[in-house]
Amino acid sequence: MIHTLPPEGPPLTAATATDVIGGTWGTGAEWVVVPVSRLDPEFFRLSSGVAGEITQKFANYRLKLAVVGDIEEHLARSAPLRDLVREANAGSQLWFAATEAEFTARLRGATRR
Repeated sequence: MIHTLPPEGPPLTAATATDVIGGTWGTGAEWVVVPVSRLDPEFFRLSSGVAGEITQKFANYRLKLAVVGDIEEHLARSAPLRDLVREANAGSQLWFAATEAEFTARLRGATRR
């Protein structure tokens, strides 16, 4: 099951991540999909620690996190972010996808394994 945040709403921070996790808990959702529009730009500046804080909270509650949307501008400015995205997409806890269709296709492929 997938819980998708709407594109409009407060930015996902470490504090609001706890609220999202609480709202997802008990629904059977395995994935939480967060549109890029819901992320503060600090999420993409890895030295801020925001991405690590948020992703760790989801991992602690055994929820997988998908960031969906265009992050090319952020990737162009940050080699560490490019490395994170590549490594995350090779794993199963955190994925970055340009579109929901890309995420869904990848998820279908992952569940067949």
